[in-house]
Amino acid sequence: MAFDLDLAKRVGDVDIALRLAAGEGLTVLFGPSGIGKTSVLNMVAGLLTPDRGHIRVGGVTLFDMGTDLRPEQRRAGYVFQEPRLFPHLRVAGNLRYAGAKETMIDVVAQLLDIAHLLDRWPRTLSGGEAKRVAIGRALLSDPAFLLLDEPTASLDRARAAEVERAILDIRDRLGLPILMVTHDRAEADRLATRVVEMGR
Repeated sequence: MAFDLDLAKRVGDVDIALRLAAGEGLTVLFGPSGIGKTSVLNMVAGLLTPDRGHIRVGGVTLFDMGTDLRPEQRRAGYVFQEPRLFPHLRVAGNLRYAGAKETMIDVVAQLLDIAHLLDRWPRTLSGGEAKRVAIGRALLSDPAFLLLDEPTASLDRARAAEVERAILDIRDRLGLPILMVTHDRAEADRLATRVVEMGR
């Protein structure tokens, strides 16, 4: 199983309970805002501790009652809702921050169609360009899996389509397991290998 999750967590007034067993591909957590989708990503990444349950990705136990790997040990490539690029580094510097070899940076830049942006500052990028750079930085960290939190939020349709094409390329060409959050059912249907509806 790519993702084997059995989680329970109370966050504020929200009780999160999720069981998920998903194979390879792109799994979408779908549901309304405030249901706890991002909290699930944070638990998988190690940024939030479940009250009980287990988290296994690719057969590796990241969390159970006897195991709780630190975030840096989990090899999660996490792309947050906001790109969170370093404003003092050009695009190339943001990509190099992951510590990858230059040849890998070139490969990822071509894959995500951002090679022409390498000399640009983050503040000059469109929303779609910034999000693709953030995805590239996550890929270059040598992740075992990707976590995508509302990757097209706040983008217009054209920019969102650019990001969706990049995600499909990663899903189909790289074969990395992906766990993605969205509240857009049409987007879930376009991208997902499987959709898990939360709050039902």
